[in-house]
Amino acid sequence: QVQLVESGGGLVQPGGSLRLSCAASISIFSINPMGWYRQAPGNERELVATHTTGGSTNYADSVKGRFTISRDYVKNTVFLQMNSLKPEDTAVYYCNARFGRNTYWGQGTQVAVSS
Repeated sequence: QVQLVESGGGLVQPGGSLRLSCAASISIFSINPMGWYRQAPGNERELVATHTTGGSTNYADSVKGRFTISRDYVKNTVFLQMNSLKPEDTAVYYCNARFGRNTYWGQGTQVAVSS
């Protein structure tokens, strides 16, 4: 069983930045991959970014060049640095972890981009 706790969401103006954190209850050396997804009202949940233990990253086209995913293996935490935020980035952001044959989700953190 893996517990994931997200934090860092909030309200930000267009062009602003936020950093989301996802703390795992186990060593993230064992979790591959870890990632972030988001779901806006009325939309399906979509991939934002993933990160493997080998250091490979994958981003949705809509966030490339603006978002960066990274891991801190000491803190067992995955981060999503979000820059140049746009109103269309507004959504609930979920941390995702693949551990063994199971997939785990955090409870979500709300990001709202508005002036």
